[in-house]
Amino acid sequence: MSDGTIWIVIAGALVVGELLTLDLTLAMFALAALIGAGVALLGVDLVWQIVAFVVAAGGFGLGLRPVAKRQLQRTPPLLTGADALVGERAMVVERVDGGGGRVKIKGEIWSARSYPTTTVLEAGSEARVLRIDGATAIVHSFEL
Repeated sequence: MSDGTIWIVIAGALVVGELLTLDLTLAMFALAALIGAGVALLGVDLVWQIVAFVVAAGGFGLGLRPVAKRQLQRTPPLLTGADALVGERAMVVERVDGGGGRVKIKGEIWSARSYPTTTVLEAGSEARVLRIDGATAIVHSFEL
């Protein structure tokens, strides 16, 4: 069995291990083993294949892994409750002004006040939720 084939088998075994751990460490070693296979296919001595593997593994581990983990762990903030309604469209059910009114947000009827308070939103118009103040939605005119 040639050196290149051995490196490819090692890379495959490392990929299988990575699928079981999902830590990205073994993936970096698998990529380094593929570098070793490439060097072996060039006909270079085994010592240099190992050197290429070690250098590639170190480079991938120090350079690529932290970036990849940071990208994979980035999740959007989970908004719940009233915070999830900010920015949503609201349908005006009952005239809304600075003193009050009613809007429908995501299928629920909410008491509402307009912002700025001088704005009047008529029934049937659309608004956008600026914030939730207690049990009252603060809304403003929705413009495309």
